[in-house]
Amino acid sequence: MTDLFTAVGLVLVIEGALYALFPQGMKRIMRQVIHLPMSVLRTAGLVAAFLGLAIVWLLRAPPAVGF
Repeated sequence: MTDLFTAVGLVLVIEGALYALFPQGMKRIMRQVIHLPMSVLRTAGLVAAFLGLAIVWLLRAPPAVGF
């Protein structure tokens, strides 16, 4: 459970830093995202989720035993 809260905390730190450092850029991106089709948003969300899952899996996998 600690790992979950750590991950959520890191997401908030990164997202908060983006809004604090680049507020105009974030507003511009939001305006562009509104016009994207739902299928593009869904695909981007799935790709991001699987990429995040792959990163966590690679980092948490036990080390390979060498011969």
